[in-house]
Amino acid sequence: MDIELLQLRTKHPFIIARGGQSDYRTVWVRLTDADGHEGWGEAAPTRFYGETAESAVAALNFYGSALPEDPLDLEQAERRWETMLRGNAAARAALSSALHDLAGKRLGVPVYRMWGLDRCNAPQSTFTIGLDTPERIRAKVLEAEQYPVLKVKLGTDRDIEILRAIRDSTSKEVRVDANCGWTVKRTIRMLPVLKEFGVTVLEQPLRPEDLDGLAAITAQSDIPVIADESCVTSLDIPPLVGKVDGINIKLAKCGSLREAIRMIAIARAHGMMVMVGCMIESSLGITAAAHFTPLVDIVDLDGAALLANDPFVGAHIDGGQVTLPSGPGLGVRRR
Repeated sequence: MDIELLQLRTKHPFIIARGGQSDYRTVWVRLTDADGHEGWGEAAPTRFYGETAESAVAALNFYGSALPEDPLDLEQAERRWETMLRGNAAARAALSSALHDLAGKRLGVPVYRMWGLDRCNAPQSTFTIGLDTPERIRAKVLEAEQYPVLKVKLGTDRDIEILRAIRDSTSKEVRVDANCGWTVKRTIRMLPVLKEFGVTVLEQPLRPEDLDGLAAITAQSDIPVIADESCVTSLDIPPLVGKVDGINIKLAKCGSLREAIRMIAIARAHGMMVMVGCMIESSLGITAAAHFTPLVDIVDLDGAALLANDPFVGAHIDGGQVTLPSGPGLGVRRR
């Protein structure tokens, strides 16, 4: 196993309700089999979930002592890693992605074909407009001209000003994400405002643990409410049933591709919408998540599109449409 730190930089400082920055570090993992096939994965650690680039590297080295002899031993390998060292979801997701990449390359098929999916069924992706001044927001909207659906970060005392700046610049579909920045009262006051501005999705307005608050908001909202920080793994879905309209899956939260597939199945069994999101990460990490987009309703995989120095070429969202590579495995190559 080879591990390499990646230094990523966004085109603009990426700011949400919890803060922001321009420079990010992720971890590139490479697995090689006896025939010379390589499987690649990317860990996108965040302090919010208790990980850093250093902790991801340490965890990967620990997990590396239990790599499967057969890359098709996907389920058992992921279960073993989770048992060996709990947490460290971004690190485990990188190994899961690398193992799926390696398995697909050995079989000579893309990962989405391993699951029997049609890449043409992938929905459009949103493009995110981070927190900024009204002038900068208008400029960002113009830069995002090719993307038909925008996601706007809120959770400040300037939210109405931000929405007005968006609507002054575009009539496109707009979805919002408050990143836990509101209270129940504030969210309920904002519901008619969001409707007035034509918002179509409301993501995680409250603190992760406030499920009853989410239920109160969902009961009064005409706009679908999606749980992100409140839904980390499949174990979090049953308590959310009837309290939100859908969930947001991220590999760096749930820890593996197979766990993501389980989350989709459980959410569907309860009649919930399914969204897939991302961290700030390269096209390597984005592509791993993109392979299951034919199974979801909402896609927010713009992490690589926000970068100024993406080192990989893989799935992309040019024009908003998710386009998956046709090569075997993840289908990612170096730029």
